[in-house]
Amino acid sequence: MNQANQPNNWLVCPQVRPEAVSRIFLFPYAGGAPSAFNKWSPEFPSTIETHIVHYPGRGSRHNEALLNSLDSLVEKLTHAIQPLLDIRFSFFGHSLGGTVAFELARHLRHNGLPQPSALFISACAAPQVPKSHPPIHTFPDDEFLNSLKELGGIPNEISQNNELLDILLPVLRADFELIETYQHVPGEPLECPILAFGGFDDPRVSLEQLEGWAMHTNAGFEAKYFAGDHFFINAARQSIIDEIASVAMLSRNDG
Repeated sequence: MNQANQPNNWLVCPQVRPEAVSRIFLFPYAGGAPSAFNKWSPEFPSTIETHIVHYPGRGSRHNEALLNSLDSLVEKLTHAIQPLLDIRFSFFGHSLGGTVAFELARHLRHNGLPQPSALFISACAAPQVPKSHPPIHTFPDDEFLNSLKELGGIPNEISQNNELLDILLPVLRADFELIETYQHVPGEPLECPILAFGGFDDPRVSLEQLEGWAMHTNAGFEAKYFAGDHFFINAARQSIIDEIASVAMLSRNDG
């Protein structure tokens, strides 16, 4: 078996594509499991193989300890992802996933490892821009849940299901602690282009916060906006996939 296709509990590959010339790694939002992107893989061209990052404490890893430190998460992901960096690759991260993807790219560079050909950031504020909302991860469950609803940080189908909430709230709390205690350390811009996606009605991420990502690349930045709130990616999925595939293929041809 090719080393890149060996089992890895940190990454889920819905469909192995031997003919792939590039890979896209998808980083879920707070509380998200690989199922958050289960409809994405079939919609990518056959030349792009998708791998979904699987954070511990959810899905088939529900018995594993949750992580509440971004540094620890990035360190573990760096080790897990290395066998899959043998061909051209790019990162897509939504909300919390955007920050994880960004810091992983920086950590790979710091360790002399391959860099993504492009970084796609979705519904995620640039790390140097002041946060527009106070931390909520220490709130009691009721207040925490209400804050999530107000911020558009939890889909309606989940917020109305008490059984799912009992499972999801500890995961969300750990993820919010991870992102709310994250301290950005300034560094050199990345060598790959950054394409940022935003929702016109996102209550969490403003235009200024999204377009602040421009300073983190010296290879080109662009922002694109879609109808919807913080979870605009659900309705705009195909348009976003088309954008990712277009940029990924362009980067490949330029290389």
